[in-house]
Amino acid sequence: MTIFVLGGRGKTASRLAALLDHAKTPFLVGSSSTSLTSPYIFSQFDWLEKETWENPFAQVGKHGLGAISSVYLVGPPIMDMAPPMIEFVDLARSKGVQRFVLLSASNIAKGDHSMGKVHAYLDSLAGVEYVALRPTWFMENVLEDPHLSWIKNENQIISATGDGRIPFISADDIAAVAFRCLTQWGSHKTEYVILGPELLSYGQVAEVLTTILGKRITHCSIAENEFTEFLVKIGLPTEFASMLSAMEVDVKNGSQELLNNSVEKVTGSPPLSFKDFAEREKHHWA
Repeated sequence: MTIFVLGGRGKTASRLAALLDHAKTPFLVGSSSTSLTSPYIFSQFDWLEKETWENPFAQVGKHGLGAISSVYLVGPPIMDMAPPMIEFVDLARSKGVQRFVLLSASNIAKGDHSMGKVHAYLDSLAGVEYVALRPTWFMENVLEDPHLSWIKNENQIISATGDGRIPFISADDIAAVAFRCLTQWGSHKTEYVILGPELLSYGQVAEVLTTILGKRITHCSIAENEFTEFLVKIGLPTEFASMLSAMEVDVKNGSQELLNNSVEKVTGSPPLSFKDFAEREKHHWA
């Protein structure tokens, strides 16, 4: 049986594909990009173009793979992502898919907006196994702009999180949990809130980076409206920028101050610490 991995070159999907490949588990990767250079079997898939949704189910036969039995669901980059995702779930079920692993978020519970609606829909289906993965904030965010430029060129991190703390998680650990959920069959209708091993404010993140990089990195905490304006200036749509700023203020108010053992429970190994992550990735900020 074959696993269909949505998300193409995304943080978790790319790492999940590497794990599946190493384990010699049959899979194919879906991406909206027509120019994707992939070492893996690839199928064009665009959430906003329904005519591409059949592609992965046709591709497996062309490559001598078995029917798709499981799907790693990563939503489209739109605000109202639930309708197309639910419609695709129905199509996949009609093709014989029995298990879905949904990438959601720690602050989106079953029944909430966007992925929360997809989570609730999967939970309502008879004869379907699913796991909803709800990771907290990715460590890899500091390897991408605007964080990357701030740290590398301005020696600072800018946020609206104040002293709020986050159990930052690496995409490697999320992918490891997804791998187990996709490859170990059983009776699953559950969720995992995926958290890192420690609570860190951005001020503490800056302290870790200061030690590892050998230069002083500071955290500049600004107001919600200032952060929204800043995100809009660098090109984000206003609605999306406002949503991200609101999430930052939620962190300031303690929304992410949680710890658990989900990663070790599922994978058998503890999650990566931010210190070890930063040491491994320090060349990005050189």
